[in-house]
Amino acid sequence: MREINVKEVEELVRELCIKANLYLPEDMESCIKANAELERSSVGKNVFGDIIDNINVARQQTIPICQDTGMAVIFMQVGQDVHFVGGDINEALNNGVSRGYIDGKLRCSIVSDPLERVNTGDNTPPVVHLSYTAGDRVKIMVAPKGFGSENMSQLRMMTPSVTQDEIVDWVVDVVAKAGSNPCPPIVIGVGIGGDFEKCALLAKQALCRDVSQRNPKPLYAQLEQKMLEKINKLGIGPQGFGGTQTCLAVNIEQAPTHIAGLPVSVNVGCHVTRHASGEI
Repeated sequence: MREINVKEVEELVRELCIKANLYLPEDMESCIKANAELERSSVGKNVFGDIIDNINVARQQTIPICQDTGMAVIFMQVGQDVHFVGGDINEALNNGVSRGYIDGKLRCSIVSDPLERVNTGDNTPPVVHLSYTAGDRVKIMVAPKGFGSENMSQLRMMTPSVTQDEIVDWVVDVVAKAGSNPCPPIVIGVGIGGDFEKCALLAKQALCRDVSQRNPKPLYAQLEQKMLEKINKLGIGPQGFGGTQTCLAVNIEQAPTHIAGLPVSVNVGCHVTRHASGEI
């Protein structure tokens, strides 16, 4: 049994909150630059230029890539041979987010109640997804999620009789209705299977996958490509000004489901789909 002080977790979460908001993942930055070369619209190319300049300025001046520094989503994978000591792990996660957003001078956007709308002042509490694995390590990913794109996300409880083309068309329709709202070029996370809440989680996890990696199953890799091509034919373009590169990547994650259902969800990510990871 390996003992880990919760203060280590708190410190790592603090660092990841700041890092994720200041530095875009390398795969995302490379994808944006590659798509800038593919963009055929002159206005779209100019927008891509502004996006790349923004990434560089954020890195050089250590300021957030986007003014919406998001709701902190934490994916925490804990080895079964780990024993946390030194305090409450939930309190450590909250403290890590609080310190990260305050020390990093990041915008605090969380309200304590969805109807009363009182800001918590430190971007807590985060959304935490905990899973267990073999070993004695703790892996943490912080994925700040802005709500310009989150608000455009959808979930639909389909039936097993739905065709693959109908699934593709629904995903494309979600993007078409979103238009410029999620700050394209976007990344699309698609969850297929599970139940109501598992499906949404799959889509969120899909957004955190390297955009250069395709689903290992050929069936889903083909669907990813088909969705990407159809979305880019919509002509929404960078920031909605028109163009050929509306979407940078479509990532699909799937899971077993019930014989009577086929849940499908779409989690929309903006051109600053952010996440940062660390390990203890």
